[in-house]
Order: sequence, then C-alpha cells, then structure tokens
Amino acid sequence: QVQLAESGGGLVQPGGSLRLSCVATGLPWNYHAIGWFRQAPGKEREGVSSISISDGDTLYEESVKGRFTISRDNAKNTVYLQMNSLKPEDTAVYYCATGRVFVLQEWGYDSWGQGTQVTVSS
Repeated sequence: QVQLAESGGGLVQPGGSLRLSCVATGLPWNYHAIGWFRQAPGKEREGVSSISISDGDTLYEESVKGRFTISRDNAKNTVYLQMNSLKPEDTAVYYCATGRVFVLQEWGYDSWGQGTQVTVSS
C-alpha cells in the first residue's frame, strides 16, 4: 500500500523560503515519477513540479521556474521541493503524488498524500 507523507509547510513572509518533504513508502512497481501539486482556495489543483525516478529529469510549472527546485534522495525514499522567493500567490495546500507517467497533469498520478499548508503573507 502506497503511503505518502508531506511535511515542511508553514507561514512565511514574501521573499522567504520553505523546503517541503515527501516520504514515500510502499511504492508501486509501475511508478515513474513523484510530483508536487498545489491547490489554492477556490481554485483547481495544479501541477507544480515533477521528478523522474529513472533519470532524475525534472518538470516545472512556468510560474515557479527559477524559484522552486525539486530533488530526490532515493536512499531515504524522499522527494524535496525547495521553494525560494515565495510570493503570496504561492499560498496553497501542497500535495505529493506518485505518477505512472512523467507529466505535470493529475491524470498521470494515482496515490496522493494528505497535503501540507503553505501560507505566504506579511
């Protein structure tokens, strides 16, 4: 059974940084990526970043390019999302998920964590 646990969210001022962690256990044999998604109040969930398990290739949503960095530690079954230069519009619940394919769309992902709240406000 796949279990994903996010941590690292919190309240941060604009321009600040946070690092989110996603610990994954019971990973399915056919997963190819772990992705980060976010959902702001009143908005649909959107893909933020994804990392390929096979070669470490990465994808980023346009608005976070140059500010967010996704990385993995296979020995710890953990994927990180380093978020710098945070903006109020980054405020959302952030979820990690296991993907059957290496994309940034929800349809490619099967198992989801509970999410961690990120609030960017002064």
